Amino acid sequence: MRTRLSFVAGGIGALLALAATPVVAHHAFNAEFDANRPVKFRGTVTKMEWVNPHAWIHIAVKKPDGTMEDWMIEAGTPNTLFRRGLTKQSLQPGMEVIVDGYQSKDGALRANGRDLTLPNGQTLFLGSSGTGAPYDTPPKKKG
Repeated sequence: MRTRLSFVAGGIGALLALAATPVVAHHAFNAEFDANRPVKFRGTVTKMEWVNPHAWIHIAVKKPDGTMEDWMIEAGTPNTLFRRGLTKQSLQPGMEVIVDGYQSKDGALRANGRDLTLPNGQTLFLGSSGTGAPYDTPPKKKG
């Protein structure tokens, strides 16, 4: 009896701990980003976060007036990016890249990335499929 009671108490404690843990919600593109606010810029990678449900690329962008802006670019899951050819070695701090995507609805320096062009000219699709973003999957190449 004593063993069963401690087992039940332990299970309840585990459930309460899980209930108190914050949950990162996965969202549709339209919940946070605006398809009518496309962005495209060249910048320098400052940090790459390989986290679920979306990886984040932090980029320093030099504006025409010489000031800097720090952008956060949302990408697909780390597993999806890996399958598309992006590895932890692909994006290093200090690397210059070109980002093509869509800015957040609130106007913050945050965007949902669609394409990332590496210094060697290789373009990788960053987006997550099924989110409702424009070009949810890479457009078919003509020819």
